[in-house]
Amino acid sequence: MKLLKIVLCLLIATSLLLSGCAEQTQEESMETEEMVTEETETEEEEAVEMNIVETAVAAGSFDTLVTAVQAAGLAETLSGEGPFTVFAPTDEAFAALPEGTLDELLEDEEALTSVLTYHVVAGKAMSGDLSDMMVLETLQGEEVTIYITDGNVMVNDANVVQADIETSNGVIHVIDKVILPPSMTNE
Repeated sequence: MKLLKIVLCLLIATSLLLSGCAEQTQEESMETEEMVTEETETEEEEAVEMNIVETAVAAGSFDTLVTAVQAAGLAETLSGEGPFTVFAPTDEAFAALPEGTLDELLEDEEALTSVLTYHVVAGKAMSGDLSDMMVLETLQGEEVTIYITDGNVMVNDANVVQADIETSNGVIHVIDKVILPPSMTNE
């Protein structure tokens, strides 16, 4: 009988101990989840705190665009209050231009500015704000047309490969091609 009481006491003590450990583990797990959530929210807030130019620099896939924006003297404008919607060609998009085109643009600030501002629209247009056949006036003064087919979004003849990169002063939509203003292609 005495042995049964000892075993029973040990079982109760073990049960209480395990119960306490489970509660502590659950509390630690909840604390860890809260910390991860706070870190993620902080990272998202930091990303939105960066402006368009800072976001493009941080992304690492827009080196040519950033170089061109700086060469055209547009970095300050695109770092300004905005809001702006930027259809941002990747480095690969610039590399796909006909040979010598990028060098010519970098040497002609007026033409470079025209091409770059053709990729920018005043206001913040998230992908949900865009519709098929929508026409948007660019900062350059000419218009781009949005096409939406089977969920694929295009700006003129460039595909949107990543949408809705929010910044502190607007939004970036990544495109796979440099789009040229009609006035430059009809000359």
